[in-house]
Amino acid sequence: MPESQRGVVLGASAFFFWAVAALYWDFLSAAAPSEILAHRMVWSLLAMCVLLALARRGWRWLPGVLRDRRTLLTVAAAAVLISLNWWGFIYAVSSGQTLQASLAYFVNPLMSVCLGVVFFSERLRPAQWVAVGLGVLAVAVMAVGYGVMPWLALLMASSFAAYGAVKKSVPLDGMQSLTVETLVMFLPALGYVVWLEATGAGTVFSVSPGHSALLAGSGFVTAIPLLLFGMAARKVPLSVIGMLQYITPTGIFLVGWLVQGEEMPPARWLGFGVVWLAVCVFAGDQVRGAQTARRERGTAA
Repeated sequence: MPESQRGVVLGASAFFFWAVAALYWDFLSAAAPSEILAHRMVWSLLAMCVLLALARRGWRWLPGVLRDRRTLLTVAAAAVLISLNWWGFIYAVSSGQTLQASLAYFVNPLMSVCLGVVFFSERLRPAQWVAVGLGVLAVAVMAVGYGVMPWLALLMASSFAAYGAVKKSVPLDGMQSLTVETLVMFLPALGYVVWLEATGAGTVFSVSPGHSALLAGSGFVTAIPLLLFGMAARKVPLSVIGMLQYITPTGIFLVGWLVQGEEMPPARWLGFGVVWLAVCVFAGDQVRGAQTARRERGTAA
C-alpha cells in the first residue's frame, strides 16, 4: 500500500476511534463525569509513558520543559482547556446529549478560524466568512430546537478551539505535549480519585471488575487515536487531515441518533442541515485553497 493511502487509513482510523469513544464513556455511566475525567487524566499519563517507550523517544527533552517557566505555563493552560473539553464530552454522553458533542465538533473548525482572526490577525476568504455566518445561524436554529442555547456544544467547541490556539505556541510535538499536559494534571486528578475512594463516593471497587478495567483503559482510549493521528499527519497533507476530521462528528451524530436514540425534531434537523452546509462550504474552500497553493508552488519551481 502506498504511503499516502496508508496515511489516509491511519487518519480515518484515528477519527473513527474518536467517534466511537462516545460509546466507551457511555459504558461508564455508573461513575460521575468528574470521576471519569480524573481517571482519564491519571491513566492517560501511564498510556503516554508506554507510547513514548514504544516509540523510543526517550525523556531527555522533559527536564528542559520543566525548567522553562513560559513553556510549562503554556502547557498547563492547554491542559486545563483539554480537560474542560474532555469533561464536556463525557458529560454530554452520560447525560443523553451526545448530539451536542457532534454539533461541537462540526462547529469547532469554524470557531478555530474565528480565533485566528481575533488573536493571530489571520484573514478569511469570502467563502470562509460565509461558512462562519452559516455556523452562527446553525447555533441560533439549534437554540430554538433545544429550547435553550446549546451551551454544552459551545463549551466543547470553544475549549477545543482555544486548546488548538494555545498549542500553536508550544514548542513540542503532539506526543510530548500531551505527556506534559497529563503530567500537569496527574497529581490533582490522582488526589481527587483517592478522595472519592476515601469518602465512599468512588466507583473503582464498588461496581464491577469490568467497570474498573474500563476506567483504567480510559488512558489508552485517549492515547491510541493520538498515536494514529500523529502517524497519519506525517504521511498525508493537512488538507486531507482537514477533510478526514469530519468523520468524528459524523460518527458521534450517528451514535447519538441511531444507537442512543436521541430525539431529532424538525428544528434540530434544520440546525444540523445548516451546519452541514457550513461544513461543505468550509471544506470546499479548503480544497480549493490547497489546490491553489500547489499550483503556485509548481509555478515557482
